Amino acid sequence: MPFEVIVGAILTQSVAWRNVEIAIANLKEKDLLDPVALLTAPDEVIEEAIRPTLYYRQKRRKLQAFCRHLLDKYQGDLTALFRRPLSELRAELLGIWGLGPETVDSILLYAGGLPTFVVDAYTKRIWARLGIHPEGIEYETLRAYFMDHLPPDVQLYNEYHALIVAVGNRYCRAKQPLCVECPLLVRCRYQPAGNEKSTVES
Repeated sequence: MPFEVIVGAILTQSVAWRNVEIAIANLKEKDLLDPVALLTAPDEVIEEAIRPTLYYRQKRRKLQAFCRHLLDKYQGDLTALFRRPLSELRAELLGIWGLGPETVDSILLYAGGLPTFVVDAYTKRIWARLGIHPEGIEYETLRAYFMDHLPPDVQLYNEYHALIVAVGNRYCRAKQPLCVECPLLVRCRYQPAGNEKSTVES
């Protein structure tokens, strides 16, 4: 299961989760949800399986880069990988080709059960619209903000991020946000055209 979560974290870059679910099902059907299998199977077979996730050639390379690292350094043992100190392991994974901070933190939190906060586009958008941080805030700065203000609790980080995703997906959309229905409306400073915030608050 942790390896499946890692594969999902890598494949979900720039695509909806439903596409990732299709790709993971394809990989399972072809017995490719395994580090050795992903390194030894023909590239075109892997790419066809993950085609629904877009950028499938790059993502195949990213999957293989992670698998190669896991096998070369840990003999494929995820338990040994996640036993490393968090700060050291995070820096190590960020050194793998194609893995950015959001992907690495997702791997560490959801697959490894390690207390690191995941920042995504929803987080940046919501916190900017709330007026807490500028829209262009750096990933590491916003991650540090959450980790400085919340206790290092895996379940809390997991649930907090899930709530952010739910609000961002349902209400705080990039275009045509549903501000009037948003549970954060009373604290929000965002005023798009047609926003009826003042009417609702009165």
